[in-house]
Formats: sequence, structure tokens, C-alpha cells
Amino acid sequence: MSAPGIEVHHVTQASAPRAAALDAALAQASPAEIIRAAVSEVGRERLALVSSFGTESAALLKFAADVDPAIPVVFLDTGWLFEETLAYRDTLTRLLGLTDVRTIYPREEALVREDGDRELWFSDPDRCCFIRKVEPLARALTPFSAWLNGRKRFQGGDRATIPVVEADGERLKFNPLANVTPQELQTLYATSGLPPHPLASSGFTSVGCMPCTSRTAPGEDSRAGRWRGKGKTECGIHVTKIS
Repeated sequence: MSAPGIEVHHVTQASAPRAAALDAALAQASPAEIIRAAVSEVGRERLALVSSFGTESAALLKFAADVDPAIPVVFLDTGWLFEETLAYRDTLTRLLGLTDVRTIYPREEALVREDGDRELWFSDPDRCCFIRKVEPLARALTPFSAWLNGRKRFQGGDRATIPVVEADGERLKFNPLANVTPQELQTLYATSGLPPHPLASSGFTSVGCMPCTSRTAPGEDSRAGRWRGKGKTECGIHVTKIS
């Protein structure tokens, strides 16, 4: 479902072949090599890194900062985030020397009109995600020709077969961590001195909005605590073409 003023596009003839060519060329590339290729492809000012500053976000942010700490970082503050996530954003921004972190918010009029009682997350979680994440991201990505995100194949579900580069409407979408393993991430955190998300030690293996995030049990998929019992695995920003 689209909101007024948001047009959902299909993959363009221009973006799809270029994405396929880049995906083939970068299939075995390291995260840093993929990020450098993205910068080379569209230029730093036309490339956005979209980060939730969640439990595994420090890895992509670290790789990007090592390539260029001025790559624009887009952070969606949905109005339902844990205070620990907001603090983690500030900690990583300072630690990694990120110089262009942009915090984006939902439209106030949409919240008043559709979620005045703040219970939309319960009655219609897809719509809640749309007005709090999908639509704000569509606005935030308007100036950009490509974006980076932190999805990984080992997260399973719809993410198990993601390419390294894909066409996302009129934009290119780079998945620099598609091929990494949990062990590689653990090594990166240890060797780089990256602090964990403050909630990671409390059993939260994936952190999103407060009402729709729960702890996971040992052996569960890392995203099992997201929208538990709702039959929902994605907020929408990775399954809706929003260019």
C-alpha cells in the first residue's frame, strides 16, 4: 500500500542490467571492496548507508568509515525505538568518526491521522511500518542514486538468497555483508574494539521498535524476536520498491 505522494516504481531497464553486472563482478568481493565499488559507481554524495544502529550495525558502519567516514548515513527514528538504540547511534558516530549521520522521522501528520492512539503496531503492523519506516526512507533516499544496507544471508528467511548488488527501483542497492559469516562478524568486533548494542547482553539478537522486538531463546534464528507471532519478518523497506 502506498501513501499519498509516494510512488512505488518497478525496476528500470537502466538499473537492472547494471545491478546484474555489478553483482557478478562483486560476488566474491570483501565488504570494503563492495563499498568502494559503490562509491566509485555513483559518487559519495549520491550514496547513502541506511543503518538501524541495531545489534549488528557496527560492522557495516565500521567498513564504511574505513572507506570514507563522510558517506551519508541515514537513520530512521520511528518514534518507537529503545533509548539504548539512540544512545548506541551516538556512541558509534563518535567512535567511528562518522561525519554525516542524518536522523529521519515519520511525518507528524501521518502519525496523528493514522496512529493517534499509538496502537497501530498491534492492529496493523504492516501499515505501522509503512508510515514509520517505508515512507520516511523513501523521502530520505530522494537525493541518492544508490544505497548500502546491512542484510546478511545467514540471517535466513527472505535474506538467505540476497545478491551482493540488486536493482531497487531506480536505484542500485548494495548488500556489502551478504557473504559474511557470524564468526567473521565476531572477529571484526573483537579486533576493532566495536562495542555491542547495549541490549545484546540481555538476549536481544535483533533490535527494532520496542513493541515489536522481543528476546530470542538459544538456538532460535537471530531475527525470531522481531514481530513475534505476527507472521511478519520484514518491515517493508527491503521488499517494497520505493524509488
